[in-house]
Amino acid sequence: MHLFKSNDMLADQGNGAAAIAAEAPAPAFAAPEQLSELIEEWREQISQTDWVPDLGRDIGSLTWLRGLATLLLLCGIAISCLPDFGPIKGHQSPALTGFRADQARSQTIAPLAYGSDTGIRMAATDAVRPLAQSPERPSIELVATLGRGDSLRRVLQRAGVANAESRQVTELVASAVQLDEIKPGTKIDVTLGRRPAKNQPRPLDQLAFRARFDLNLEVLRNGDQLKLNRKPIIVDDTPLRIKGVVGSSLYRSARAAGAPAEAVQKYLQVIGKKMSVSRDIRSTDEFDIILGYRRAETGEVEVGDLLYAGIERDGKAKAQMLKWTSGGRANWFEASGVGQSTGQLVRPTGGRKTSGYGMRRHPILRYKRMHSGIDFGGGYGAPIYAVTDGEVTFAGRKGGYGKFVKIKHSGGLASGYAHMSRIAVSNGRKVRKGQIIGYIGSTGLSTGPHLHYELYRNGRTINPNSVSFVQRAELSGRELKRFKGELERLQRVTPGAALGTLKSASRTQTKQREINRLGKESIS
Repeated sequence: MHLFKSNDMLADQGNGAAAIAAEAPAPAFAAPEQLSELIEEWREQISQTDWVPDLGRDIGSLTWLRGLATLLLLCGIAISCLPDFGPIKGHQSPALTGFRADQARSQTIAPLAYGSDTGIRMAATDAVRPLAQSPERPSIELVATLGRGDSLRRVLQRAGVANAESRQVTELVASAVQLDEIKPGTKIDVTLGRRPAKNQPRPLDQLAFRARFDLNLEVLRNGDQLKLNRKPIIVDDTPLRIKGVVGSSLYRSARAAGAPAEAVQKYLQVIGKKMSVSRDIRSTDEFDIILGYRRAETGEVEVGDLLYAGIERDGKAKAQMLKWTSGGRANWFEASGVGQSTGQLVRPTGGRKTSGYGMRRHPILRYKRMHSGIDFGGGYGAPIYAVTDGEVTFAGRKGGYGKFVKIKHSGGLASGYAHMSRIAVSNGRKVRKGQIIGYIGSTGLSTGPHLHYELYRNGRTINPNSVSFVQRAELSGRELKRFKGELERLQRVTPGAALGTLKSASRTQTKQREINRLGKESIS
């Protein structure tokens, strides 16, 4: 392309101004046809532009910035189009005042906390006479509950019974039943009568409650005196016997037969002392459970403790365990009258162990020698307990042991307790497991307050940690005879007999015709 043209070129293209005019530039304002073409080009360019590119790609580029601008524009438009959720204003009635407010209050009900001054109020007329005193209820009926650690007298006083009458009622009730036998939670129906004056308490007209499972008590007013009425309740004490096949699970079978969960758990514990529940009991064996059971004619039921636990195999008793109280302690005995209880010796004191059994350097003598027991630390005066049942064979001072107690146990075992500050038992006295026999001190050859505990077998000291004590008790004489009789009585109980129909005391005998009664008398 040539920017400058020569004369020859001009001559070839044409003559004069006409040629120059043909090569002149376009005017400043485009024609309508050119403007439409330009708009069409812009529209095509806009349609081909990607205004919503993926903002996860080419971050920071012109395309990404264009997409971000599009997003912000759309978000702004959406936010500007949000509706207004404000309350819609409507017609508001003006507040009531004057006569209209009083009229409205006369038709409403206000709570007591606000004075309850609503409703239609009307002034008294001449027909209304003021009362000298307001009338009161002729009697008040209420229910008082005996709480744990509470007393009957305090309960009655809180219910409004006068001190003198509450004391009198307590004495009447105590003559029929022990006050400590009344269980916490007992409901007491109290009826108070009309009082003679407002400055005096209401008199007690009637009081009734269930004092025991088999006894109802009622206190009634007879003139100026209170009278106690006893209302015995018929109670059936037949034990509840449950039998069944062990099957795949002894626990599930017993529960399915109707035995309570606590009774089944106790049964498994008792049987487990005689045999292994998992290995020695077969699925074809039969379990035998007997529980204490009481039924009142009023419908209440009390399920007692487990009395008997047995296992039968092929119609023969495999295990028979009966709960029996001997020497003031309840234990489980076999049918032969032999009881067995196993377990570790109890800890002789609550302090921590400071020295073990074996050779050691003596803290005072400064040479090695055998330490024939276990030392327990503890504060001065802390209690010392007997590790198991036994008889005291020595209680007093014994050389380097200081104040010392030795207890003889069954099976050739004995235990010793040294360095006591005070001895709480005497020679020949029988002690029980866990009984306090003395208190920690520092008497004898001791560097401070502690307990030196020893265990003997056939007169020789042994390591106390190596002994698992087993105690056996055997019944004999009259006690064994009573034990056998109780076992036979329980085995005669029919399974399910305790669930039969209970005779009620409220049932009256059928009236007989006089002619029938005379006929029977003549025959007899």
